[in-house]
Amino acid sequence: MQIEVGGTRLWFDVDGPGLVPEGPRMRQRPTVVLLHGGPGGFDHSYFKPDFERLAGAAQVVYLDLPGHGRSAWGDPASWSFARCADEVARFCDALGIARPVVYGHSLGGLVAIVYAARHPGHAGALVLQSTMARFDLGRLVEGFRRAGGEEVAAIAERVYGGDPGPVSDQEWARCWRLFGPWVLGEQERARTVVNRELNAPGLELLRGFDAVDQLAGVDCPTPVCVGELDPVTPVAAAREIADALPAGGARLEVVAGAGHLTWKDAPERYWPLVTEFVTTAAPTG
Repeated sequence: MQIEVGGTRLWFDVDGPGLVPEGPRMRQRPTVVLLHGGPGGFDHSYFKPDFERLAGAAQVVYLDLPGHGRSAWGDPASWSFARCADEVARFCDALGIARPVVYGHSLGGLVAIVYAARHPGHAGALVLQSTMARFDLGRLVEGFRRAGGEEVAAIAERVYGGDPGPVSDQEWARCWRLFGPWVLGEQERARTVVNRELNAPGLELLRGFDAVDQLAGVDCPTPVCVGELDPVTPVAAAREIADALPAGGARLEVVAGAGHLTWKDAPERYWPLVTEFVTTAAPTG
C-alpha cells in the first residue's frame, strides 16, 4: 500500500488487526511500526516472514523509509535522519496510529532515536534493536577484528571509514558473513529493492551521527536489544544507549549466541522478550 505524507510517497504493509472483538466491545491492540536498516541497501522485506509472529499480540506495520525500497527515493543529497524521523511521525498521524511502538533495527534504530527526540510524547514505546546512538569507527573495526581478524578489520575500516578506494564484492562478503550466525542470502537479497545512489551519502551521514545527548529526552519505555556476537553494533554500543536513557525507562537485553539479526539466531529467546514487552509496555485502549 502507498500513502502520500507531506509530499512524500511512502510504501507500507500491515499484518494483524488493530481492533479485535472482546465480548461487547472492540479492544485496541498495540501497533508496532518496523523501521529497517540501510542506508539504501535494505527495505522492509527482510523482516518477513518472521515478524508475522508479533501479529498474534499486535498490529504490525512494515514501512519502507524515505529513499528506500518501494517508497519514493527523491534526491539522495536531501536524505537525512531528521527527515526520516519526521516522516515516521507524519506517517503515523496520517494513518491515525496513536502512541505507536516504534521498532528500529540497525539504521532504523538511529531513525527511531531521532524520531523520539524530535517528537516527544508521540511514541508509546521504542524498541532499539542492533543499533547505535553514536558512530564510533574504532569500536566498529574492533568488533570485526574480534570476529574475523586483522584483514577483515582492515576491510571494515575502508568501508565504514570512507576510504575512497573500491572494496570488491568478495572483500565485503568476508565482512558480511560475520554479522552473525545468520545473514541475508541470495533469496532475501533478490526480494530487496536497492537504492544504490543513497549508500554513499547515507554512510557519510552515518559517520557523523551522534545522538547520545538526545537520549535523555526519550520519554517512553525503551528496551535495547543486541546480539552478543554482533560486530557492527556491538554490546558496547547498546550499553551506551541504555546508560544514556532516562533512569527507569531503559532495559538492556544481550542475547547470547546471536548477531546482528538477533531474531534469526535465537528465536526461542528473542520472541518471548519482544512479545512480552509489546503487550505490557505499549498503551492500548
